[in-house]
Amino acid sequence: MQRTNVFLKIVLQHEDEERPQKLAEEICRRIEKLYGVRSTDVSSLVTERWTTEEG
Repeated sequence: MQRTNVFLKIVLQHEDEERPQKLAEEICRRIEKLYGVRSTDVSSLVTERWTTEEG
């Protein structure tokens, strides 16, 4: 049996009062439940100010 690590980049738009760490942890929980994966992990978070010109 083989094991494969999959690295994803997910870009979230969220309100200022929402914690990105909490959102990322919820995504991990849902991936674990939906796909029955062995484990998920949030390895890093980078927050940037999003302006209306960017989309």
